[in-house]
Amino acid sequence: MPELTRSEKIAECQRAIGYRFRDPKLLATALTHSSAAATPLDSYERMEFLGDAVLGLVIGEALYQRHPDLLEGPLSIIRGHVVSGSTCARIARSFGLDQYLFTGKGLEKKVPDSILANVTEALIAAIYLDGGYDSAHRFIGAAFHDEFENASLALDSENYKSELQSLAQHQPGMPRLTYLVLDVQGPEHLKCFKVQVKMGERLFQAAWGNTKKNAEQKAAENAIAELEGETPPWPDGD
Repeated sequence: MPELTRSEKIAECQRAIGYRFRDPKLLATALTHSSAAATPLDSYERMEFLGDAVLGLVIGEALYQRHPDLLEGPLSIIRGHVVSGSTCARIARSFGLDQYLFTGKGLEKKVPDSILANVTEALIAAIYLDGGYDSAHRFIGAAFHDEFENASLALDSENYKSELQSLAQHQPGMPRLTYLVLDVQGPEHLKCFKVQVKMGERLFQAAWGNTKKNAEQKAAENAIAELEGETPPWPDGD
C-alpha cells in the first residue's frame, strides 16, 4: 500500500477520531514528532503540555461529579489510571494514530507507546484550541469512556483503604496507619482472617474476611465509620 500523503493523513485522521478541524494545521502539529519538525516548536511537544492539563481537568471534573462520596485519595487513584501514559497509548492505537504520524527515520516501522501517549495529549490540545473546551470534553468523554468506567470499577475493592488513608493524612500529626492480623482460622483452602486497623495509638473494631485483602477493606470501613461517629458495619465476631 502506498504511503499516504500529508493531506491524506490529515483527512484520514480526522475521520478516525470523529472530529473535523476548522484549522487542520493544529492537527498537523499534533501529529508531528520532533524528528520530522524543522524546530522543536514545530512538533507536538508544546501541545502535549496543554493537552495533559485539559485531560486532567476533564477527567477530574467527571470524577468529582460522579463520586460525591469519595475523598481526594481515591479520586486521585482513578484519575491517575485514566490519564496514565499506558492508557493514552491505548487510546492512540485504538484510533490508529501511529499510521498518521509525521516522523523522521527510525520511527517508520514501530512507534513506541511513550510517543503515542504524547500524541494523544497533543491531539486533545489541538481539539481544545480548535473547538474549545466543549469539543475537547466531548472527545475525551467518548475516547476515554471505557477506561474511565474500568478504573472506577477497579477502585471498588480499594476505596475504603484509600479513603481511610486520606482521612489519616488529615488527622493531627498524620498518624501512621497499620493493619493488624489478629487471627486466622479455617483450613488452608478456606481461611478466614481477622484484621484490625491501628491509626497511631488508636485501635478500631476488627472485622473478618474470607481473604486478608477483604478483611482489610472491612476493617478500614469500620474505622471510617468510627471516625465519622457512626456504628461500624462489620462486627468482629467475638
